[in-house]
Amino acid sequence: MDLPHQLKAVTLTHVRYRRGDQLGHFLAWISLVPVFISLGGFVSHFLFRRELQGIFFGIGLVISQVINEFIKTSVEQARPETCTLLEACDSHGWPSSHSQFMFFFATYFSLMACKGIGFWFGMKSRWILNLLHWSLAVVTMYSRVYLGYHTVAQVFAGALLGAIVGAGWFWVVNSVLYPYFPMIEESLLGRWLCVKDTSHIPDVLKFEYDNARAARKNMDVKSD
Repeated sequence: MDLPHQLKAVTLTHVRYRRGDQLGHFLAWISLVPVFISLGGFVSHFLFRRELQGIFFGIGLVISQVINEFIKTSVEQARPETCTLLEACDSHGWPSSHSQFMFFFATYFSLMACKGIGFWFGMKSRWILNLLHWSLAVVTMYSRVYLGYHTVAQVFAGALLGAIVGAGWFWVVNSVLYPYFPMIEESLLGRWLCVKDTSHIPDVLKFEYDNARAARKNMDVKSD
């Protein structure tokens, strides 16, 4: 059996860099940020938060990746010549899925911040968080070119598509689907999964903190 032609890597997690290249090592980890966001962020969010805004955010990322895969298989643009050394030539390169993922995430997150959805300590924290995820998006895009997985045109195409799909999906969720959030909350499945919407609360962190303290005080009074 000819193993090189029988085996195929998962492109989202299969990252290589030149031995001894410290910057390449760092950027290889940066390339895995979409995996960390997907598994560490959205899975834990669903398990512990059950927020409809977060759930639809995650659904949007899945839709974005489906669109990316459809375009890739339709256009069939090859990766740069370095794909031979990286053993990544069996997958297409345009547009970059990593860039699309990160720019969808950054765009959607920024629009949530502008609307005041989520955990906010004030305007200063919004700027800090926006700077953080836009920086990660840009560095991730750069890492895909530096490591040899994509051309500059491929990562910019992914970034542009991610931003467009992210903005479009945000509009769909908050203009078309948002009026149905109460119905989803009160549905049999929604109540069984304990999903909720707190996007109408200006400061969710403070709201939950105050309610948790009040509940604790009530418990102490009852125990007395």
